[in-house]
Amino acid sequence: MRIGVLAPPWLPVPPTSYGGIEAAVDLLVRGLTQQGVDVVLWTVGDSSAPVPKRYAVQSAVGDMNSLPEELAHVALGYAALADCDLVHDHTVAGPAWSLSVGRRCVVTTCHAPMEGLLAPVYREYSWRLPVIAISHDQASRAPEVRVARVIHHGIDVGRYPPGTGDGEYLLFLGRMAPEKGAAEAVQVARATGMPLKIAAKMRDADEQEYFASEVEPLLGGGVEYLGEVGGDDKLRLLGAARALLNPIRWPEPFGMVMIEALACGTPVVTYPHGAAPEIVDDGKTGFLCRDHAGMVEALADLDTLDRQVCRRTVVERFSAEAMVAAHLELYEQLLCR
Repeated sequence: MRIGVLAPPWLPVPPTSYGGIEAAVDLLVRGLTQQGVDVVLWTVGDSSAPVPKRYAVQSAVGDMNSLPEELAHVALGYAALADCDLVHDHTVAGPAWSLSVGRRCVVTTCHAPMEGLLAPVYREYSWRLPVIAISHDQASRAPEVRVARVIHHGIDVGRYPPGTGDGEYLLFLGRMAPEKGAAEAVQVARATGMPLKIAAKMRDADEQEYFASEVEPLLGGGVEYLGEVGGDDKLRLLGAARALLNPIRWPEPFGMVMIEALACGTPVVTYPHGAAPEIVDDGKTGFLCRDHAGMVEALADLDTLDRQVCRRTVVERFSAEAMVAAHLELYEQLLCR
């Protein structure tokens, strides 16, 4: 069985720092290879995933709003993966291209919300090829989309050393955007008197504008912006944090940062939007808070949480092994048709 995995062109696989889709793709191709599957990854040239790679450009191009770059990438990708038994597409435009050229045996994962502008897109896809959702919440918001399987993201827990939380600070880790809640994280931390470290992607113009207008004026007095942090530095930040503050204000389809924090033993304090209730066990591995005041109150109860339980939850429910096994089962079903 040869599986072609088609990654977006925006970032290398794995990403050097921020990049949830690329991190998930990296884990999947590594895991499939370890299971003896013949994997070919269509990506960009500076990807370092240790599997056979094919690419057309050396470095990442465009961003998630760059349709011409994505279309060129997927058109060349499907041609390059013509010798594969099945193509697993992680782009938005790719499945449309596969249908236009009559490529059989394609499955796609939707990493974005299926509602709104993408609802009719994935509705049409789902009647022609299998669609994987990454959370039950994501799938439930688009009942018109036929979801073949819900497969949560996983992580290689062994790459996330357990931390002690002895840094005595709160951590915000993610993207500098209003829906991610960096400014609210500052306000919550200030209300508790606890220091806050902010590590966030801030490359795009709208992210820079949000930072300048809403977050930068709040810095100082125990609140520090570290920039975009990845690799071992990110793991150290997560492990030493008392808690991950994740005041999301949108139905996030999954939320890799939450399972990364839990794997390091760091509890997650968040709002019950999107997939958060599928990840965080309220009162056990963190707190699902109704509002700002609830989040402030919850932070006073961090000592009631067991960091070992946080890590064990990821081992039991969000491991790389479980994610890979679920994908393999689906691939085998599709190839037997």
